[in-house]
Amino acid sequence: MPNTHQSYRCIGCGYRSSKWMGFCPQCRLDEPLIELGSRANANPVMPLVKVTEGEATRTAIGLPELDRVLGGGLVPGAVILLGGEPGVGKSTLILQMAAAFSLTGAKVLVASAEESVEQVGLRAKRLDIESDRILVMAETDVDNIVAAIDEHQPDLVVVDSIQTVGAREVEGAAGGVGQVRECAVRLAQAAKRTDTSVVLVGHVTKEGVIAGPKLLEHMVDVVLYLEGEPQQGVRALRSLKNRFGPSHQVGVFEMATSGLIEVADPSALFIGQRNESAPGSVIFPAIEGRRPLLVEVQALVAPSSLPQPRRVARGIETARFHQVLAVLQRHCRLPVWDHEVYVNVIGGLSITEPAADLAVALAVMSSMADVPLGSIAAWGEVGLTGEIRAVPDEARRREEAKRMGVSQIVAPRSGRLIADALREAGLGVGATRPIGGG
Repeated sequence: MPNTHQSYRCIGCGYRSSKWMGFCPQCRLDEPLIELGSRANANPVMPLVKVTEGEATRTAIGLPELDRVLGGGLVPGAVILLGGEPGVGKSTLILQMAAAFSLTGAKVLVASAEESVEQVGLRAKRLDIESDRILVMAETDVDNIVAAIDEHQPDLVVVDSIQTVGAREVEGAAGGVGQVRECAVRLAQAAKRTDTSVVLVGHVTKEGVIAGPKLLEHMVDVVLYLEGEPQQGVRALRSLKNRFGPSHQVGVFEMATSGLIEVADPSALFIGQRNESAPGSVIFPAIEGRRPLLVEVQALVAPSSLPQPRRVARGIETARFHQVLAVLQRHCRLPVWDHEVYVNVIGGLSITEPAADLAVALAVMSSMADVPLGSIAAWGEVGLTGEIRAVPDEARRREEAKRMGVSQIVAPRSGRLIADALREAGLGVGATRPIGGG
């Protein structure tokens, strides 16, 4: 007799157990573990050296910025999760993606669970999209979507959104943990069975993460995130995960009345309106994947009568912002305890690199001293002891800054302290001399 056994799994975090429980002991989800069934025959085991590694076949979509983020195009059978804030342009992006891909001769199925067919048609008309290679259906039942995939055999399927699709056999309303997981499983199985690329559009919670179980991000092959301020025109598409190529790539778009327009030279867009004669402005050469982008870091330091002056950071990590302020207070005697400090990355991009520390420090000191820095770019990680540490990709950052005509570069060097970098930038600040001579 074959050796069979039962196993159970949490629908939220994926925790497995050999016995059934009415809750998950790992993530404390108030949902019972689901039975995975018995296993009689395992897949064959073979030496790794005998495994043939094939190159994933890609098909370019026709949107260079999107193809860049995906690593060159779509892979048959790949499941892609696209997340973003409400109103950022997810539905517009997927419709333009469908239109561009259909021009290559591919067949595309758009399954909208949030809008009617007429509403999708109105958006297509606004974007000037007309193609008989794009099929549209308004459906909330995942089984009907899978049946349409089997019937029409499209090359690409878009489901908008995974949180509004449901399975009849699963208890709970659409958007629940069990519903989202089961629908994603069925769509992923259909994708692998038919070699159809599937794009799942996902909502974002108030914490800024894709709604649904965390297991959803592990189930898909690619996780994309579309970010940007809904009131501004710039959108950045990031790859947070990619099983078929490099992750952390970024594509830049600009929202217009005719849809999302690709930006071939993001550096020129982000610093094109920079005022070099204004204090508190520094250029930071960011590295997104392997792509350098010049962004403008602005700071504003203003006196405050509040017992706890405001500290606001947009586009950079708040913890690192507070750390840079603490280093400036300790090692440069920056008197910001009675001042409000605001830092913003222009364009709506989010910078997570520690390399932005020096640019933030220079912008804050420039605003505090009311001294414009002119055409200047800076990068480097600021340590707690006041040293400036080297960061990766310095050559690529320097080349991009020179390409855009930046005249002064402040970068890490061996033994350099934060006060040395400030003096090189022309702020005339020493480690023992406070701003303003106080």
